[in-house]
Amino acid sequence: MSHTNPATVLITGAAKRIGAEIAKHFHANQFNTIIHYHRSHQEAEALANEFNSTRSNSAAILQADLNDFQALSKLSDDAQRMFGRIDILINNASSFSPTPLGKTGERQWDNLFNSNAKAPFFLSQALLPELKKNSGCIINMVDIYAEKPLQNHTLYCMAKSALAMMTQSLAKELGPEIRVNGIAPGAILWPEGEIQENQKELLDKTCLKRLGQVEDIIRTIDFITHNKYLTGQIIKIDGGRSVNI
Repeated sequence: MSHTNPATVLITGAAKRIGAEIAKHFHANQFNTIIHYHRSHQEAEALANEFNSTRSNSAAILQADLNDFQALSKLSDDAQRMFGRIDILINNASSFSPTPLGKTGERQWDNLFNSNAKAPFFLSQALLPELKKNSGCIINMVDIYAEKPLQNHTLYCMAKSALAMMTQSLAKELGPEIRVNGIAPGAILWPEGEIQENQKELLDKTCLKRLGQVEDIIRTIDFITHNKYLTGQIIKIDGGRSVNI
């Protein structure tokens, strides 16, 4: 396939929430857009249909359970075949759940580490030749809790901490061809089922005393994508929350 094709982005967990907004941003900027999803088939299909109705053959969906190691290599292979190239990988998919000590089992360990650390590493590895060829970039969605722990979420914090170190380590390993950066969001979209009082308490701990917007993440992704001298950085978009942890 000719490399006059438009640049292509693969976004994991892109059917809903922040992932879907990231997909909309890249598609609006003329990227071919690959929407990965696990269970949200209906949402992923609707998003791809919306994209393809404005620009035909510019979006595709790929299903993969990031807990399934074999599915990772299939996802990377299928993604590369979709439009003949990959320029940007965004590791956005993430499991998030409490893991109180004394009540946590191996299944929770696997679920949190697979989506937040293992899948981003092996997808990055599988796409290396393609990203190198296109002087591409990897953007990892980290978390401010990679540095300072969140009560009752030890495994999630550990997994995001692994992703933060992976971001820096891969930047060192993959330069100069591939740039690797991360974004650490604070309170942007509440987790589904978040309790109202917890929300107020959290916002009170930010310097800006308010919820961030998805647009704040999008602007940062745009900055990372276009700044060709930026690598190995994790940018906190948290309203100053990390200052007050």
